[in-house]
Amino acid sequence: MALIPYEPFRQLDHFRREMNRMFTEGFPQLMDHFERATIPRMDVHETDQEVIVTCDLPGLEKKEDVQIDLDQNVLSISGTIHRKNEIKEEQMHQMERFTGRFHRSITLPANVKEDEVRATYKNGVLEIHIPKQSESTKRKIDVQFH
Repeated sequence: MALIPYEPFRQLDHFRREMNRMFTEGFPQLMDHFERATIPRMDVHETDQEVIVTCDLPGLEKKEDVQIDLDQNVLSISGTIHRKNEIKEEQMHQMERFTGRFHRSITLPANVKEDEVRATYKNGVLEIHIPKQSESTKRKIDVQFH
């Protein structure tokens, strides 16, 4: 008769794998919908001169529906997507497009010039160009010894 070593955490590891599988495979559309509902998807990259933020915001109808704020290298994008309710609720079979308020804040990867930001919106994509600061904000602090 062969002896099998006892592994007390084997059952917990199996339980963890099953829970992960259930939440990633069992409810992908539901989880994906909740992720998109309040947080728009965003790409951030930088060149030598600027930081570029690209954000998917389909359904914006006017510039008053989006607000962009930049404070101490934290970029915040918020707003509301309105959809006309031309279809009666009892006639709707499936509704997946997002309507309502959204908000996203990120810390930028470099020090930027807050007063030279440019933003454009075209075909459902918001693109923000933020020039980098050329001079360093570091400064040497003199320590006074007594």
